[in-house]
Amino acid sequence: MADSVLYEVTDGLATITINRPDAMNAMNTEAKVALRDTVRAAAADTAVRAVLLTAAGNRAFCVGQDLKEHIGALAADRESGSSDTMSTVAEHYNPIVRALTEMPKPVVAGVNGVAAGAGFGFALAADFRVVADTASFTTSFAGVALTADSGVSWTLPRLIGASRASDLLLFPRPVRAQEAYELGIANRLVPSESLHAEAEALARTLAAGPTVAYAALKESLAYGASRSLPEALEREEALQARAGSSEDHAIAVRAFLAKEQPTYLGR
Repeated sequence: MADSVLYEVTDGLATITINRPDAMNAMNTEAKVALRDTVRAAAADTAVRAVLLTAAGNRAFCVGQDLKEHIGALAADRESGSSDTMSTVAEHYNPIVRALTEMPKPVVAGVNGVAAGAGFGFALAADFRVVADTASFTTSFAGVALTADSGVSWTLPRLIGASRASDLLLFPRPVRAQEAYELGIANRLVPSESLHAEAEALARTLAAGPTVAYAALKESLAYGASRSLPEALEREEALQARAGSSEDHAIAVRAFLAKEQPTYLGR
């Protein structure tokens, strides 16, 4: 993997670190390709049972598109009469978000600083957000005359409601950590100095959990978000049959009856 994104797997936990701290972890082309490919690798890796997505440094989780690179690409587009620059949404941002949301294992975002634009989208695509008390979120898009991407138009209203999402998208502003927690953007708020330890501990707990059940929960939540109750019930029935036939379910039942803590196998 490129130096702009680091990847490590230990004891079932894949840690993905956006590693451009001097640029506030902005996404240039190299970083976008590396993050896309790394998230896909984690999703496909059968040794991985949970993912921690975080970033290097203390200032930023990810401020989205690297505008220094972007302005040069826009100038090249004008000279050539093309619109190749904006193909990055289809080539990079959409695949990253889909890989995060669709992988059959839980994803924790450890948000250490500013999460803006696509960086906000990456955090929202995670299943759980552990947020430093010094972090902040902003949509950014309208501030540079763009519309939402990286799934923000879908994820943000489902977390905070359509009215609040419209406000934050039309009038971008920093949402500080405490407000993000109160709105439901942050699941857990922690001191900045313990962010990485707390996020990793939570992710390791998930990596040791019932992976098949977690995958079914992710699928049922995504499915139910846009379906009727009868359709959701039918999908729950199928997913429960899958979870119920897993080795982990049998392990959990035996442990419950024996009044012991289960040790899950992830299958």
